[in-house]
Amino acid sequence: MTFDRIAAAIPWTWEPRTMNVERRFAPSNVASRSFRGPGGTEHFINVAGAQGLDFDDQIALVERRYGEALRGLKLAPDSAVFRRLFVSDVLNQSAAIRASGLVRSEDAGPVAVSIVQQPPLACPMVTLLAYHVESPDGLAKTALSPKHVLVEKNGLGHLWSAGLCAGASEGLGSAAAQTRDIFRDLIDRLASRGGTLGDNCVRTWLYIKDVDVFYQDMVKSRLDLFVDHGLNRDTHYIASTGIEGACGHQFDLVAMDAYSVFGLKPAQIAYLNDFERLCATKDYNVTFERGTRVGYADRAHHFISGTASIDRKGQIVHPGNVRRQLGHALENVEALLRSGGGGLADMMYLIVYLRDPASFPVIADELATRFPDLPVIPVQGAVCRPGWLVEVEGVAITPNAAPELPAF
Repeated sequence: MTFDRIAAAIPWTWEPRTMNVERRFAPSNVASRSFRGPGGTEHFINVAGAQGLDFDDQIALVERRYGEALRGLKLAPDSAVFRRLFVSDVLNQSAAIRASGLVRSEDAGPVAVSIVQQPPLACPMVTLLAYHVESPDGLAKTALSPKHVLVEKNGLGHLWSAGLCAGASEGLGSAAAQTRDIFRDLIDRLASRGGTLGDNCVRTWLYIKDVDVFYQDMVKSRLDLFVDHGLNRDTHYIASTGIEGACGHQFDLVAMDAYSVFGLKPAQIAYLNDFERLCATKDYNVTFERGTRVGYADRAHHFISGTASIDRKGQIVHPGNVRRQLGHALENVEALLRSGGGGLADMMYLIVYLRDPASFPVIADELATRFPDLPVIPVQGAVCRPGWLVEVEGVAITPNAAPELPAF
C-alpha cells in the first residue's frame, strides 16, 4: 500500500509583482494525491482556473486541465464519483457549469456534483475538487435521483448526495424549515435502501447563507431532527462542517452535501477526539462529531470535520490573529488524526475557509511551505463564530490491516 503525491509542474510559490512590493500567491494549476491498496485506488484532484479570463473561459480551462490530469493518472472517466466546484458568484455561474462536461459527461456516467458559492482565494472564479475511485472489479454507479449517486463496490453502497437544498423560488423562508426539508430528503433516500441517518450517514457539509445570522436556526433544527432519529449525546452524531456558502437558488438559506455508506459494521466506525485539547461539541450545544474514522480491511478513512482554533473549554484561541489561529487549528486536526492512528502526512486534501479574504496573503506562505504537494483549497467562508478567522477540514487515509473487516 502506498501514497502517491502528484503535483503540477507549477509549484505553490510567492511571485513578486513588477514595480510593486506586494506579492501574490500562485497555486499549482493541478494537484492530486492518491492512495493505492488491494481494495483499489482513490484519487483526490484539485484543478484551478487562471487569472485574466472570463467565466466561460475559466470553465473551459478547468475542464481541459481536469482531462489532462485524468490522462496523466491513467484514469477512466467513469472512475469519477464526486465533484465539488467552488465558485465566486453561483447565481450567475451555475448555468454555465451545469452545461459543461464538469457536470454532464456520458463517458463518466452518474457523478454527484456540488456547486457552492465559496469564492476561491488562490485563483479567480472557480476551482474543482474531484474524487475518483479505481477498483479491480469496477464500479457500479446508479443515479438514485438527480442529487443522489450510489456507488456499489465489494458489497457496500457508498451514497454521495450533492446539492441538497429547498430550491426556494421566492421570498426568504426559514432556515430551520429548510434544514428539516434537506435532511428529510437524505433520510428518505437512506430509508429507500433500508438505511437510517444514524446507522449510515458518515459525513455532512452544511452551507449557510449569512452564517452569522442563520447558523443557530440550522443548529436548533438539526438538533431536534437528530433527537427524533435517535442521535443524541449518549449515542453519536455525524462528522460535519457548518460554514458560510450558498447554492444556486436565490432564496435558499441552507444547502447540504452528504456521504453515507450502506453495509457498514459497527466495528468499522470510531469517533475521533483528543480531550486534552478539545471538548466534545455537545459541551457548547452543537451536534456533530469532530471526526469519524471508517475502517476497512486494507485502509481507514478519517473524515475531519470543520476545525477551528479552539481549546478544550470551547473557547477561541489567538483571537484576532489569523496566522496563529491557522497553526492552532492544524494542531487540533493533527490531534484528531492521532487519536485514530493517523497524522497530517496522511491528508488527501485540505480545505481552508477564511472569514476575510484580505487575510489570505498572511497565511499563504505557511500553506505553501507546509503542504507543497497536497491539494489545498483556500476559499472564502465565514465560520460559525465571528471570532474564528479560519477553519480547516479534509480527509485522511491510512493503511489498515484488519482482514476481519469488509474490503473497501
